[in-house]
Amino acid sequence: MSNDFNSSNLDEQKRRKAENFKLNIRDTGSADYPQADSAEEINSYSGQDVKEQIAKESKRSLKKKKRKEKRELKKRNKHNRRLFRWMWVISVLVVGSAVGVFVVTGLNDLLAINRTDSAVVSVKIPKNPSLDTVTSALVKSGVIKEPSYFKMYAALTKSGDDFSQGTYELRKNMDYQAIITNLEGNSNRTDSVEVTIIEGQSVVEIADTLEKKGALGDKDKFLELCNSDKFDEDFDFIKDQKNKTKRYYRLEGYLYPDKYEFYVNDDPTNIIYKFLNNYETRLHSKQAYDGYDKLYTIKKMMEETKTSLNLDEIMTIASIVQAEAANVEDMYYVSSILHNRLEAGSSMGVEHLGLDSTKYYPYRSADKVPASAGKNYKSRYDTYTIEGLPYGPICNPGMDAIKAALCPNDTSYYYFCHDKSGNPYYASTIYEHESNLERIS
Repeated sequence: MSNDFNSSNLDEQKRRKAENFKLNIRDTGSADYPQADSAEEINSYSGQDVKEQIAKESKRSLKKKKRKEKRELKKRNKHNRRLFRWMWVISVLVVGSAVGVFVVTGLNDLLAINRTDSAVVSVKIPKNPSLDTVTSALVKSGVIKEPSYFKMYAALTKSGDDFSQGTYELRKNMDYQAIITNLEGNSNRTDSVEVTIIEGQSVVEIADTLEKKGALGDKDKFLELCNSDKFDEDFDFIKDQKNKTKRYYRLEGYLYPDKYEFYVNDDPTNIIYKFLNNYETRLHSKQAYDGYDKLYTIKKMMEETKTSLNLDEIMTIASIVQAEAANVEDMYYVSSILHNRLEAGSSMGVEHLGLDSTKYYPYRSADKVPASAGKNYKSRYDTYTIEGLPYGPICNPGMDAIKAALCPNDTSYYYFCHDKSGNPYYASTIYEHESNLERIS
C-alpha cells in the first residue's frame, strides 16, 4: 500500500508540474510581445519606416558592392601592372638583342671587319642609279653583306644621290666609306671607250660619233650645252665671242679634234670639259711655224704677225681652211685667198667669200639637212649671201689649219677650186677662175 501511495503521489506531482509549465509559457509570451493599441500604429510602422529602412540597407549594400569592386579592380590592376612589367622587360630584352645583333653585324660590315677577302670584283651600276639599285649591285657582287645598314649609312652621310652609271673595280674588303668614295669618282671605272675625233668634224658630227661609240648618253643635252653660256666663266676664248646669239653652236671650232677616252654613256658636261681643256692646252702650248725660228703659242703668233683679226676670227678662217683644203700644203694657199679677199672686200668685188662649205651649215650638204628644217633651208652662215666671214667657225679645225690661218702664203690669188681628185687650182682674176672651172668640169 505504501508503494501505491507513493506512486500516486508521484504522478500527481508530475501532472502539476506540467500544468505549471504550460502556464508559465503563456504568461511569458504575453509579457514579451505586447499588442499594438490601434491599426494606425501598425500601418505607420510597416510603411514609412520600412521604406527608410530599405533605403538605408540599399545604400549600405551599394557601398559594400563598390568597395568590393574597387578592391577587385585594384587587385586586377596590380596584376596587370606586374604582367606588363614582365612583358616590357621581355620585349626590351628581345628587341635589345635584335638591335644588338643588327648593330654588331652592321658595324662589322661597315668597317669590313669580317670581310677579309681582298679579291677585286667588277660592279656594274646601271643608268640613272638609285640607292636601292646600287645596294643591290654591291650585294650581288659580294662587296657588302648588310644592305639595310649600307642604305642607312649612305642616307646619313647624304651619299645616296651621288652615284653614277658605270662599271667599277672594287675590293671585297673595302669599308663603306671607301666603297662610296670609289663609286662617286671615275678613277676605278673600267667601262671606258676610245673615241677619235677627226679634224674638220662639226659639233653635230662629233655628237653622232660619240653616240655611235657609246660614249654619249644624251645627244640632245650635248648639243644644247654646245650652244649655251655654261662654260663662259671657265674659258675666256668662249666668253669673248661676238655674235653669240647668231651662232648655231657657240662651241663650234673649240672641240679640239684628237684621240680621247670617255666613259660609257658619259655625262655631256664632262665630255665637253675634256674637249675645251684640250683646246686650252693647245692654245697655250708652243708650236713651230714655217719661216720662224722660235716656237710660239697661238696668241704669241698672232702678236708676231700683227694680225688685226681676233682669236675667234682666226678660228673661223681655220675652220674654213680645214673644210675647203685638199691637204696641208693647200691649206696655206686657201688661207692666203681668204685673207686677200677679206682685205680687198668690195674694192675687188670679192666681199662675198662664196664658200660651198658654209652654204648648208650646220649641215655638211643639202642631203644632210633634216626634213624638219624645210625644203628651202637657208643657213645664216651662207657666204654666198653674207659679206665677210660667217658668224663663227663651221667645224673644228686641227693644228695644221690653225697654223695656216695664222701664217698664210703670200700670194695674189683671190679664187680657188678643186677637181674630183682634189687637185687645187688658184686664180688671181675671175676670168682665170672661170677658166679653171671649165678645166675641172
